[in-house]
Amino acid sequence: MDHELDNLLMNDEDTLKGKFLIFSLGSEDYGIEIRHVTEIVGIQSVTPIPELPEYVRGVINLRGKIIPVIDVRLRFKKPTREYDDRTCIIIVEIKDLFIGIIIDRVSEVVSIPEEEIAAPPDLNNSFHNKYIKGIGKLGNSVKLLLDCEKLLSEDELESLTSIG
Repeated sequence: MDHELDNLLMNDEDTLKGKFLIFSLGSEDYGIEIRHVTEIVGIQSVTPIPELPEYVRGVINLRGKIIPVIDVRLRFKKPTREYDDRTCIIIVEIKDLFIGIIIDRVSEVVSIPEEEIAAPPDLNNSFHNKYIKGIGKLGNSVKLLLDCEKLLSEDELESLTSIG
């Protein structure tokens, strides 16, 4: 899995088109465009920072680089869960800022052709629907495809920029 991811990350933008890293939060499967992913690391000690929203768990030191970390479960208003040996931090690049997102477990890297991606339903009151870019159909299952750039607002990104 990691070797496949490393190979993908070394390829150019065209090769990455339509490729998604699939991960789980409980029983729900989500996907992130692989072009946003820089690496996946195991859960590690997170240093809390006061006065940040609850879903911003703090920062990690990744090879000398300070990376802010958010817990996607908390961002999506899901119940908290103890971290275990499957819990990972996916390091993504959003608008020139590296951010770690804590997820329950990484599943696989898949290709989803554009024609197999449907627009998300227009449900005005859905709290995490605004983070969903599309719904990918993969065989008999569906994957909720996240829009990385909407995981954090401009103000939130700005406050995290001062940390990193």
